[in-house]
Amino acid sequence: MKPSFKALLESSHLYGGNATFIEELYDQYLENPKSVAEPWRDFFDRMQGEGLRDRSHQPVIESFRRRDGGAQVVVRTAGEMDARAAEKQAAVLRLINAWRVRGHQKAKIDPLDLKQELHEPPPRDLDPLFHHLTEQDMETVFNTGSLVAPERMKLRDIIDFCVEVYGGTIGAEYMHITRTPEKRWIQARLEGSRAKLELDSGRRKALLERLTAAEGLERYLHSKYVGQKRFSLEGGESLIPMLDEMLQRAGSHGIKETALGMAHRGRLNVLVNILGKSPRDLFEEFEGKKKKENGKGSGDVKYHMGFSSDMETAGGRLHLALGFNPSHLEIINPVIEGSVRARQQRRSDHTGKQVLPILIHGDAAFAGQGVVMETLQMSNTRGYTTGGTVHIVINNQVGFTTSNPVDSRSTFHCTEVAKMVQAPIFHVNGDDPEAVLFITQLALDYRMEFGKDVVIDLVCYRRHGHNEADEPSATQPMMYKIIRQRPTTRQLYAESLIEDGVIDKADVEKMVTDYRDTLDAGKLAARGIVPSQPSEFSVDWTPYLGHEWSDEGDTSVDASRLRQLADKLLDLPEGLELHPRVARIYSDRRKMAAGAAPADWGFAETMAYASLLTEGYPVRLSGQDCGRGTFFHRHAVLHNQKDGVGYIPLQNLAEDQAHFIVIDSLLSEEAVMGFEYGFATADPHSLVIWEGQFGDFANGAQVVIDQFISSGESKWGRLCGLALFLPHGFEGQGPEHSSARLERYLQLCAEYNMQVCVPTTPAQIFHLIRRQVVRKYRKPLVVMTPKSLLRHKLAISSLEELTSGQYQVIIDEIDDIDAAKVRRVVLCAGKVYYDLLEARRSSEIDDVAIVRMEQLYPFPREALVKLMKRYPNAKEAVWCQEEPRNQGSWYQQRHHYKICIGNKRKLYYAGRNASASPAVGSFAEHAAQQQRLVEKALAGKFDTAE
Repeated sequence: MKPSFKALLESSHLYGGNATFIEELYDQYLENPKSVAEPWRDFFDRMQGEGLRDRSHQPVIESFRRRDGGAQVVVRTAGEMDARAAEKQAAVLRLINAWRVRGHQKAKIDPLDLKQELHEPPPRDLDPLFHHLTEQDMETVFNTGSLVAPERMKLRDIIDFCVEVYGGTIGAEYMHITRTPEKRWIQARLEGSRAKLELDSGRRKALLERLTAAEGLERYLHSKYVGQKRFSLEGGESLIPMLDEMLQRAGSHGIKETALGMAHRGRLNVLVNILGKSPRDLFEEFEGKKKKENGKGSGDVKYHMGFSSDMETAGGRLHLALGFNPSHLEIINPVIEGSVRARQQRRSDHTGKQVLPILIHGDAAFAGQGVVMETLQMSNTRGYTTGGTVHIVINNQVGFTTSNPVDSRSTFHCTEVAKMVQAPIFHVNGDDPEAVLFITQLALDYRMEFGKDVVIDLVCYRRHGHNEADEPSATQPMMYKIIRQRPTTRQLYAESLIEDGVIDKADVEKMVTDYRDTLDAGKLAARGIVPSQPSEFSVDWTPYLGHEWSDEGDTSVDASRLRQLADKLLDLPEGLELHPRVARIYSDRRKMAAGAAPADWGFAETMAYASLLTEGYPVRLSGQDCGRGTFFHRHAVLHNQKDGVGYIPLQNLAEDQAHFIVIDSLLSEEAVMGFEYGFATADPHSLVIWEGQFGDFANGAQVVIDQFISSGESKWGRLCGLALFLPHGFEGQGPEHSSARLERYLQLCAEYNMQVCVPTTPAQIFHLIRRQVVRKYRKPLVVMTPKSLLRHKLAISSLEELTSGQYQVIIDEIDDIDAAKVRRVVLCAGKVYYDLLEARRSSEIDDVAIVRMEQLYPFPREALVKLMKRYPNAKEAVWCQEEPRNQGSWYQQRHHYKICIGNKRKLYYAGRNASASPAVGSFAEHAAQQQRLVEKALAGKFDTAE
């Protein structure tokens, strides 16, 4: 009797991956049986038969047929025959292993059967002859090793078994996974069922109904809205039953929420047939009748829009959310992951068993866009894991518009990048919907079992071009000759059901008619959709609507409470040995907490976080080097010098404090910033911060800034309170480490879409951090944070400045200068203020006032107009900046300054000349430029006013 599969997995040494090892061990055995361990010696003895060595000289006549068809007779001894049998057995195990490793390359996964081969020859090791197994061996019975099959089978049956499992309409890639339990689990599911589902008639009819819905919507839109873009799903209709099955099964697994991210193709179909968007609403969008929410913002095209709904499943109600997505395709990936992480945090779902991310990709985008790799790389990291993502690739085989796979990637499959995180990859023929359902179940169950990413490559085609006005046969004539002649997936499946007697032709036609009638009536076309009901984990955004940027929030903190928090932060565990430099910083913070020394930036920032955490506001801070702080100022994570164990004081303030996490992210900007944006859009109550190691590193995330942060509210009505901390300041560190590209953010500012601030004191950063969540105004915040100011002797604040007051959008002159004598007002922002202040003091200039602009957008026009009235005799106003003339804020904001200073004053510019590069590479040249611009701002003569 064959042992159970579980026992086989636990005990079988004939697992195909061990074939090479067993063969080498057997060679040792043949040379000297005593050279191998006794259990192996016994095994080889049994395999060869008792008394092998006693009859090793008996002659045996063996005949076989050569590859060229000729016959050959060889006389061998019995010993040689037994050794040859062992070699044959090892060869069979290698063949089984080859099918597990390479079967996907020969599987019938392409519905068009194009046989496009990329850079690799056909897999020769799937041929029995490659392993010296001939037709003569086909009726020989061999041990099947770890194959989930009878213990011994004829070679012919073994090959048929492998072809059925690994060479059919499913191509499985999982042998790259190093963890044996995962591989064996997948083998059990694939081989134990022979990669097939046993569906009853009801399930098969339901599957046909979903295919009918998928095809029916596209045909309806194609006939009713001729020529309009809809990025049809036709050719990939199996996506709809796949998602339907996945969501229903997810509910059975206990999943309560799913967040989906996808680009254009098939999006309208998913909205209507899965998420339950009203067909009538969709038709109004096609007809241009749909009005924008509240009549505000720019809105967006219909195939970028998101949606949410609730679905009833066998396991209970499941909330569905489809993310809004711009044309930058895969950039939605990290955004969805961040949103899922926020949802999981609300539910205390630390293993991802309640919230599931699903990402739907295009083949060329999955292979070609770097953010895919970055997002995959985050999947198993502490700060970004979501317990595994189900990736679905809608593989049209032509990439984005007219590309050929040999031009769009260098890999055999478009999914190779997923192997870097050892995700299993299941390729499936989109025209075999039952195979699609089988793989859907397998993929989701794997994710739930192991908490890891998994990829389904839905190999299909695109019946139309990139959009419905495109003519794809111009560049893909052979492919589209096949497509035009090919029946649809629905037609093929309907024919198979009719042939099997499951349904008749009249019922098939009735399905088509019933679905069209549903659309004509504008009724919901999705299954199981129920009226959405807010759960205890839902977020109510109502309190955050309708607020103005000028709203004030109480950001002050009682002095006694601040001292208590400081004491708690400085109360370190016994035995925690700090690095000498860190110990000195914490010693200084004790003095700051006692009021014996002024507060520096690191102290004020930390106290802001501590106060928020104990008021119930979670704080999430991530980026490269956030724990320590790039410039050695934060030290939110303390590393014990004895054992390297980390301690986070901000996590140990009180038992009932809010959640705090600080993460040194992977070396990614685009994916990490996208993740934090997604998190912030799903959790308005948390302070979410992305910090650049240097401000210009945000360049790598420009798509996130352009498509989401600056415009997400205007396009989709999505509020977001994400804060970007971007170190900025010209200190002679060269072109790449000076500028955070302030001008780019100001160029994106309009319609009060975000805030751009340049705080210059510890008290300012304290109140700015608190203001971001204490008041209900939820807009992205871009902060030009300092580098040298973190320890500048003048960039200090008193404890009282933290315990009272608020964030000042403008800071007036601080020295005792007679306002009536002021002839020139210098306006500036950021670090250059301290250069100006020190230069004026050393030169004893008393007729120039220096005003700091601490908020550049929304521009505080009324406040500046009011301030300028204090200097009635000032005839000149100068805007001074460190950045080149064509950068910084000058070009973007000089119109504001002209209006605010009035017609009686002239406005001048003092700063670096226009430059293609942000800064020079020579420190000496930098210092000379800085000195000239400061001198010109304070005492220079100007030829012309702006």
